Amino acid sequence: MTAALLALDPLYDVGVHWAQLVIALIKVVVVFGVLLVSVMLMIWFERKVISDMQARIGPNRAGPFGILQTLADGVKLFFKEDLLPERADRFVFKLAPYLSLVPAFVAFSIVPVGGDVTVAHHTFELQLADPPIGILLLLAMSSISVYGVMLAGWSSGSKYPLLGSVRASAQMVSYEAALGMTVIMTVLLAGTLSTRGIVDSQSHTFFASWNLIRTGIVPFVIFMVAITAELNRPPFDLVEAEQELVGGFHTEYSAIRFAMFFLAEFMNTITMSAVIVTLFLGGPDGPRFHFVTWLWPILWFLGKTLVFLFVYVWLRAALPRLRYDQLMDLGWKVLIPLSLAWTLVVAAVLVGSWWGVGIIFALVVAAGLLVRAIRVGVIRREELGEEGFA
Repeated sequence: MTAALLALDPLYDVGVHWAQLVIALIKVVVVFGVLLVSVMLMIWFERKVISDMQARIGPNRAGPFGILQTLADGVKLFFKEDLLPERADRFVFKLAPYLSLVPAFVAFSIVPVGGDVTVAHHTFELQLADPPIGILLLLAMSSISVYGVMLAGWSSGSKYPLLGSVRASAQMVSYEAALGMTVIMTVLLAGTLSTRGIVDSQSHTFFASWNLIRTGIVPFVIFMVAITAELNRPPFDLVEAEQELVGGFHTEYSAIRFAMFFLAEFMNTITMSAVIVTLFLGGPDGPRFHFVTWLWPILWFLGKTLVFLFVYVWLRAALPRLRYDQLMDLGWKVLIPLSLAWTLVVAAVLVGSWWGVGIIFALVVAAGLLVRAIRVGVIRREELGEEGFA
């Protein structure tokens, strides 16, 4: 009998392996489907909110309250004629939309949407994947996503899309460093690169233990500005500035490939809103009641994410587009120095070195005064001219 059971052990291991594989595939399909539906609802939500802010009606024909208008637009683009410019690099031109879409989905896969759920005696976390280096994967995906934009502009064989892609690459360099350093602060506080671990580190005391409070709010503001620039959302949508670049990096695209870029943009908006909630607002953490306990974390997570989606729409309706040099100045002269100094402050506080905090603040103030003096001197020189200044 024992020998027979031992002989069945490999078969049991194979069965468990295939069961885990099937569950993983089901989770991938479900998450991808939910994201697609979320993108459709996000586009409808943005149209409706902006129309309300501008005293307009917005979409109201397809479906109740115009909720199916995005689906109708997608069907139209799917059956539209696909164009390929004569001077385009055919392979890269067709590949670029996928390089924008895939990183958005992969980044969302590490976001904890809720707590533990038990289905058919099988308990699993409401999270597609929780790798031990989840934050590194997030930073990698946020950096790779610009390749789709950059290659789309380069492969089109046209000057305006190329200018849009060059803007995207320069813009990415200017904000990525600040974004990375703000993420480092949350990792320092949690002591882990796992997104689930970061959420767990904020669940000790409701609100008071969120990284929004523990890091001093400044990193949260820096992250919001940097991630808005990464998403190419207004007021930082300079890679597709129609007044200057006709349409930007996607000028030569049409039909379903054109739609994929905007699918990626809105999916990225949802993903990064969820990432902000995960890193700074405790993820699905919140008060729970004694009934349907597994549902409350999901509702808290959705509520927080919806707040940030509304903020992005609000910014689009309220703020004009910045000039490109203003964005570069903001990234290099404000966000990077401030995020670096705040990272040193957080690290000094964690090791209990208040002398270190004082020294860092003194150096930051001195550096700020020096930069201010140099800038005033340069402006003065420009006003008076070289001879008048001498």
